[in-house]
Amino acid sequence: MKVKKMDTLKIENAVRDILEAIGEDPNREGLLDTPKRIAKMYEEIFSGLHENPKDHLQIFFQEENHEEMVIVKDISFHSVCEHHLVPFFGKAHVAYIPKGGKLTGLSKLARVVETAARRPQLQERIAKTVAESIMEVLKPHGVLVVLEGEHMCMTMRGIKKPGSKTITSSVRGIFETDAATRAEALSLINSR
Repeated sequence: MKVKKMDTLKIENAVRDILEAIGEDPNREGLLDTPKRIAKMYEEIFSGLHENPKDHLQIFFQEENHEEMVIVKDISFHSVCEHHLVPFFGKAHVAYIPKGGKLTGLSKLARVVETAARRPQLQERIAKTVAESIMEVLKPHGVLVVLEGEHMCMTMRGIKKPGSKTITSSVRGIFETDAATRAEALSLINSR
């Protein structure tokens, strides 16, 4: 799906309209630059709309004998709930077992998470996108992605339960079919 670049002027006008609609004066001193600041912020926090997470995995190393589990845990992420356009944030944990020695740089896994998160999003979709990207590009024995997130749509509105965590996972390959391998990865992820 081809997404056009952001129209910052349209965002600025929309923010002015929202400010007026809630009963604010967009011309008062404290709000004068708010539409521009929000447009600039949206360019940053929604930059993943214009990137493909898989592109970060194109560089990998051939390490012939390494077919052991690789885990990068506690990858901080932030996103915006596509239902309410309020933030959610948390930690991602990514495990994979290389096949044929195809390894990617550890930072590349964090970049895949970041790219998938930087768009109006669902936590479940981030996990799925990360897992499928790794499977497609590196073709490992398996991938396990676990996300722990706190959603402001549950904290500041609705049920108003600060501190509640949502945990989602996406498993592929050996992590899906072998309970012992999955348990080992989860044990390592949960160790502090």
